[in-house]
Amino acid sequence: MDKYGLIGYPLGHSFSISYFNQRFADEGINAKYVNFEIPTIDELPEVIAKNPELRGLNVTIPYKEKVIEFLDSISPEARAIGAVNVIRVTHEGNKTILKGFNSDVIGFTQSIESMLDKKWHKKALILGTGGASKAINFGLKSLGLETVFVSRYERPETIQYKMITPEVIKEYNVIVNCTPLGMYPKTEECPELPYEAMDSHTILYDLIYNPDQTLFMRKGLERGANVKNGLEMLLLQAFASWEFWNGKEK
Repeated sequence: MDKYGLIGYPLGHSFSISYFNQRFADEGINAKYVNFEIPTIDELPEVIAKNPELRGLNVTIPYKEKVIEFLDSISPEARAIGAVNVIRVTHEGNKTILKGFNSDVIGFTQSIESMLDKKWHKKALILGTGGASKAINFGLKSLGLETVFVSRYERPETIQYKMITPEVIKEYNVIVNCTPLGMYPKTEECPELPYEAMDSHTILYDLIYNPDQTLFMRKGLERGANVKNGLEMLLLQAFASWEFWNGKEK
């Protein structure tokens, strides 16, 4: 039986295990999907060694960037993004070959594109600076938007939350939350933004999908903003993962 799985830490919020195992059951695929909750990325070689039937992995927080050094190759798109969230595992004799891809950008761009109006949506704020935010940045730029990263800390090529004024919100009216703020069980949290400056031209996109509607989204809705969570992106990522694992490269 083939095996697929997810590496990350923690994995209590994982959607992938139920999605893929249900898909395998529905389509009669002789495979199973398991979680590998590893506290350090250095345990990846052990996961690979102990699971010779492994054919593919998804990668989540906090290893999308750290995993790259363990791979034999990565796709040009994943290299340009600087993050990997899909690994294809193949075997050549006694050697195991790991190739990295990025399905975040595919899922995100396909999910947000219909929300965008070129007349109004030209600039975006990306909340967070981790591996997912890099894919979001790549995707937004591919859709023609100018982007700025937002961080709690002073980092090169970022601005801090304290610098986001109502005027900034009016100009950068596409806002994507790539942080865990608001994720279950800490649903009372949200990014500190001047929500009062938002209106019907504002788009709030939250990569979080549990809960369905985060505080970030609710605060935007109160001002008439268009909001969306990360569930559709996740489904689209899953479709792309399966294609990458089975050699249907994009």
